[in-house]
Amino acid sequence: MQQRKTNVMAVTIAIYVATFMSAIEGTIVSTALPTIVGDLHGVALMNWVFSIYLLTNAMMTPIYGKLTDLVGRKPVMQAGLLIFIIGSMMSGLSDSMPTLIFWRAIQGIGAGALMPVSMTIIADIYSFERRAKVLGFNSSAWGIASVLAPLIGGLIVDKLSWHWIFFINVPVGLITLILFQVYLREPKRHNDVKVDYLGSFWLMLFLLCLMLSFQLLGNTTISWPAVIGAWIISALSLWLFIRRESRTPEPVISLKLFKNHTFVIQNAVAALISGFLMGVEVYIPTWTQGILGVPASLAGFAVTPSSLMWIIGSFVTGRLLAKWAPRRIIYLSLAFIAVTGICLAVIPVSTAFAWFFLITAVGGVGFGIVITATTVTSQHLVSPKTVGVATSFNTLSRTIGQTLMISVFGIALNVGMNQGIQGHPGTNMAMMNKLINPQTATELPAKLLPTLRGILYTGLHWVYLIGLGLILLAVLVNSLDRGPQLTAAQHAEQLHRDEHDDATD
Repeated sequence: MQQRKTNVMAVTIAIYVATFMSAIEGTIVSTALPTIVGDLHGVALMNWVFSIYLLTNAMMTPIYGKLTDLVGRKPVMQAGLLIFIIGSMMSGLSDSMPTLIFWRAIQGIGAGALMPVSMTIIADIYSFERRAKVLGFNSSAWGIASVLAPLIGGLIVDKLSWHWIFFINVPVGLITLILFQVYLREPKRHNDVKVDYLGSFWLMLFLLCLMLSFQLLGNTTISWPAVIGAWIISALSLWLFIRRESRTPEPVISLKLFKNHTFVIQNAVAALISGFLMGVEVYIPTWTQGILGVPASLAGFAVTPSSLMWIIGSFVTGRLLAKWAPRRIIYLSLAFIAVTGICLAVIPVSTAFAWFFLITAVGGVGFGIVITATTVTSQHLVSPKTVGVATSFNTLSRTIGQTLMISVFGIALNVGMNQGIQGHPGTNMAMMNKLINPQTATELPAKLLPTLRGILYTGLHWVYLIGLGLILLAVLVNSLDRGPQLTAAQHAEQLHRDEHDDATD
């Protein structure tokens, strides 16, 4: 009996829903977090509700990538969704902060499969020419989530309870699970599955300690012995991981990937620009609330144009990938992003709210091009047997860039504000905390507001100067790609010829 083919439309919808769940998760939880903390009395552990989810998500991403190549996309996606659903349900049932943090860790383990496996499935079911357009459509989930998440989160907290922030994932996740089960068809893989457990352990320990050190650096009071200890363990784990991967026949991440300079450069640029993206998405709302006094319900919309124009950038990338070499595409994307970076680094404190729509819209085109281009190019620079690993490594690179830079930006903002406070007697950090929230800013003396806004502006100025440095570093890294300037498709053809020649020899 002939095997049924994949229903491309149904699977694309399932991928879109999975992406939307991943996109909305962080924002909707942040909306409900003040209520959760008040109910569970856990303000001291508040950051870990996000941190642990991010840590376990990043740790599992490369493992899922390897498993997709070994056992198939469908079982790995289903396993990830099932773990995510269980973690979501139990998070909603939590009655204490430690319990919530534990189940958020489980939720993160499941979520680690959603993005990389989704993008790998897109690579399987769509041709190279259509893939960038589909990735652009899929990216629209982030734009829609950025608009809907605060509204949905506020509505759920007000009308139901914070528990439903997590419960809502259960029916949506189950529907997605069923869509993949019924409509995704892939050939059975007859290879003898061998998972490198020791290599996986060293990789997860490396990522855990590295990401944990970034989280510790973002704390108000930095425990340097803990940070240095985490770095030492991380470096040792990385060495043991590389040593293991060079000897095992089934490495978690093949070291051969790093012999391709274009692959390394594409992922390095993706990490740097993803780091700058955090400066845009996290600190522009802080600017609009703290300096301009815009209500929290409207402040988030300042970055919405970025998410929407991201889609345009992705569609443009579809045409560019067939004609231009990866280095040239990255230069174009960095030109758009540089406009945003320069504007944010030099605009005055009195800049009107409307200008942020234009600034983030220009950057959104660049983000759409660079993220889509690096993803598709990374997939085309490797053999079909390792597409899952390459895709998950691209996702991991972006996650590490975001986590590192959110900590660095936090330190820069705090240092800038502390210097400003020292230079203006009568001000303190408690006042700055009130200033950032428009609801509590009215409690501050009116005569101090210009001074406090100037202090916040100075701190944000340092954030965006560092962000501009990231863009310049990305330009420098991209310029190192001095090999044959082939399109992604030409790279894939050359790789195929090389593999054929090796097999013939």
